Amino acid sequence: MNAPVVAVALVALGAGWTLPRWLPPAVVRLREWVFARVNGAEGVPVPGPTVGVEHFTRVYADPAADGRSRGAGLSDLFWYWLAPGPHMHQEHLEPGERYRTVAATTRRVLAVRPQRADELATAATRRVLDELPPGRTSQVRLRDLMMPVWAEVFYELVFGEACPPDARALIVANADDVSSSLKCTSLRHMDRRDRLTRYLRGRVDTGTCPVTLPPPFSAQETAWYIHGAFCTTAVVQMSEAMAHVLLALATHPDAQRDLDDDAALDRVVDETLRLYPLFGVAHRITSAPITLPGVSLPAGSVLLFNYLAFQRAGAVADDSFAPQRWLSLTRRDAHFIPYGITANRACPARGVAPVLLRAATREVLRRYALASSVAHTRSLPSRGPAYLTPTGAPGPGRLRLGVMRWRDRWANVGRSVRQLVLGTWMVVDARRQRLCGNYFEEAVR
Repeated sequence: MNAPVVAVALVALGAGWTLPRWLPPAVVRLREWVFARVNGAEGVPVPGPTVGVEHFTRVYADPAADGRSRGAGLSDLFWYWLAPGPHMHQEHLEPGERYRTVAATTRRVLAVRPQRADELATAATRRVLDELPPGRTSQVRLRDLMMPVWAEVFYELVFGEACPPDARALIVANADDVSSSLKCTSLRHMDRRDRLTRYLRGRVDTGTCPVTLPPPFSAQETAWYIHGAFCTTAVVQMSEAMAHVLLALATHPDAQRDLDDDAALDRVVDETLRLYPLFGVAHRITSAPITLPGVSLPAGSVLLFNYLAFQRAGAVADDSFAPQRWLSLTRRDAHFIPYGITANRACPARGVAPVLLRAATREVLRRYALASSVAHTRSLPSRGPAYLTPTGAPGPGRLRLGVMRWRDRWANVGRSVRQLVLGTWMVVDARRQRLCGNYFEEAVR
């Protein structure tokens, strides 16, 4: 073999061996370019060159930053991901009487005493953990492990009864499909989602659903509302939050010690949400001009509020996991907004979610020690691989953790390419269907 051929072979071998290091970030950059090109140049990043970090909360809380979907091309994509019935999703209702009625209904469902919320999450977590093989280490995907927990919890909050297995299966299949399509690891499957809608519509029609919307809302709109608010958003977001909390603990074994009191568990949850906020970018459309020193945002501006960028601009900008910092760190100093800003559609579960997360975390740690060696990213497309070892038993050794790390790095290569291909397809398909644009055009007619 001559020297040029050998050189080419060595270069190819080196490039192939280093794929996990350079290919996924390159694909992420390409995905961002595709999304920006397909969706157009609309959007004012906040914080960004036009609106600095010092004006983030001022602009977010401005009464004029109240438009939700109408007038933004990005809305077609979000409506596509959240179908069916995205026009009944609380986050996508325009301001007005319809939104106020839906928001009030959600608040009533989630107005749960802390003790009751703790009991619900603890009991559901116990039931799900009981399904794991007893007495030995289990390898799980943390998001998948926790999704049935929240399916049961929110079913019981809506229906006031224990969640039957068939309903749990429907909710989990729906939530998994929404989450996977949002992460572009899979195309959406409307048949899985429609089966849940039909189940909910049946409960509304037979009068066995305690949560209903008053006239002029229809039975179908009530079914879509329950589907979107509780069986999609609540289950997906809580599953993602728990996966982040447990994976942070799994990759920091020392942090699993001395978590015997609620305050310590709360610090773990807060630190996790500081590092991995559930909301990436929230967009709002201005209904009137917003004036800041040196700049005016005209009506119709699409504001893109970047949670991670804002939290990284606070007193703590590092990416180290250190729950103890919250013994002295204040939320204001940290620019910490895990559930949004109260003045502009903050998460309706902001009161109950911390209690639920704490209770589920406590129950997992009561039974298991966690270990993982995978990369931990905000979007978590891997769904959080981890080992759960019964308390007191020997956990996975260095070899098993090394193999897990190697498999995760190489899985990320194929997964990133799949995300690029599927994400591009869904962006184009969403633009073709124009779910949001067509809805408002028909409403005007």
